[in-house]
Amino acid sequence: MPRLRLTDETWNVLSTMMHLSGRIYNKPENRRTLQGILFKMRTGIPWPDLPPYFGKWSAVFRRFNLWSKKDVLNELFRVLTCHADTDWLFIDGNIVRAHQHNTGAATADDESIGKSRGGNSTKIYLAVDSGGLPVYYELSCRNTHDIIHGESLVANSPASKIVVADKGYSSEKLRDYIRENDATPVIPRKVNSLVGNDHIDWCMYKYRHLLENAFGRIKQYRGIATRYEKLERNYHSMVALAFAMM
Repeated sequence: MPRLRLTDETWNVLSTMMHLSGRIYNKPENRRTLQGILFKMRTGIPWPDLPPYFGKWSAVFRRFNLWSKKDVLNELFRVLTCHADTDWLFIDGNIVRAHQHNTGAATADDESIGKSRGGNSTKIYLAVDSGGLPVYYELSCRNTHDIIHGESLVANSPASKIVVADKGYSSEKLRDYIRENDATPVIPRKVNSLVGNDHIDWCMYKYRHLLENAFGRIKQYRGIATRYEKLERNYHSMVALAFAMM
């Protein structure tokens, strides 16, 4: 499966960071396991349908679940974000449909799954840098308003000179918070605003397509475009791996 196979160069980088985390042992089967996780994420197949090439499906799932508990894949993503270009920061959210089989987790939490007219869904809130590469993200229910995650996205992302968002983040409280962090907000006001948008740098605002491109990239993975994982923790790890591969 050459299209989904990890190159030696990519594996050397990923394996080094995984082992330096001190959370997993250096085992020869780790590479095949990670390729199996990528294959599952790319195709969206159920775990029992994983090809025998990657080993027994239950063993691959157990290791993925263990890495998820140990926060290995999320740590991998966080280490890679240290190389971000932090001049600009773009924030926004994107809705992901949840498959009917991903409900029913034996927990008291909502697992970031919200119900609406369109069915069950999850929302990914993302921040990308000047080059359109992800630097931080959060998961939430679909019926959560964007502005609730505005300050959190800015606070947990690398310090930037300019923060760009759409009208869903139009809030004077958020603009003041961005200014307090020595950054310039580029957030258009809604049409009913008395202040207007004469001050907006529309040229900078047009670069917001970098964020949309990032969502488009990870949604090439069918296991991300449609959520199949019941636990938020496991879907969180899948999304982290997709961003890490970017």
